[in-house]
Amino acid sequence: MAELDGRPVSAAQLQVLALTNYGHFTTMLVEDGRVRGLDLHLERLERDCAALFGVRPDRERVRGFARRAVPAAGTVAVRVTVFDPAIDLGSIGGPTEPRLLVTARPVGRGAPGPIRVRTARFERELPEVKSVALFGALRQRRLAQQAGFDDALFVDRDGGVTEGGTWNVGFLRGGEVLWPRGAYLAGTAMALLRGVCGGTEERVGPELAGVDAVFATNAAVGVRPVAAVDGRPYDAAGVARLRAAYLEVPGEQL
Repeated sequence: MAELDGRPVSAAQLQVLALTNYGHFTTMLVEDGRVRGLDLHLERLERDCAALFGVRPDRERVRGFARRAVPAAGTVAVRVTVFDPAIDLGSIGGPTEPRLLVTARPVGRGAPGPIRVRTARFERELPEVKSVALFGALRQRRLAQQAGFDDALFVDRDGGVTEGGTWNVGFLRGGEVLWPRGAYLAGTAMALLRGVCGGTEERVGPELAGVDAVFATNAAVGVRPVAAVDGRPYDAAGVARLRAAYLEVPGEQL
């Protein structure tokens, strides 16, 4: 399913998004019509649209278009992408009229399995914006998978761990939650988990000194364990309580 402002999207409109690659998005997990952190997703769209286009989308309009993609029951991932199908590489500095592309895909309900990652030197451009420009992050994921890992864990120029390609990272140390300090895209799942589990923020090096467990968060999968970093194994047992706490967060009606 794909609609632009509530109408079928054309190949020509999608071609602009593919070739110009200027815009932003958020992905919501919708379970029986409800979304954890719905306000956070809407705030992200408003904030990022102001940063990239200088305007803010209407919340009720976003919700109305998103509801069209949601079945009466079941679980789907709904992505709302904001872009202007009228711009091109040569006129990108002119006035814009951003529009809302809504797509949906089914999602299973099972708990996500653990992942094995390797560290990689990489910093996202304009990390506070959830941009459609994912080339750098996906290239690091591809290189990691070609080397036998599931994904990459990014390390910034100052030697601090920041995030994964499409997920946030957190740690357990002595049973307490620890979050990285640095420039990264703070996700909605991370914000919700911080709200219920708290935690302290600290710069963490790639050697992960003193860390007992590592976990990944994003809206589509919630909380999942990281089984190993650069071949070093980590205990997934403590991550189960974090996932349980996250799943207790009630959803809001879309």
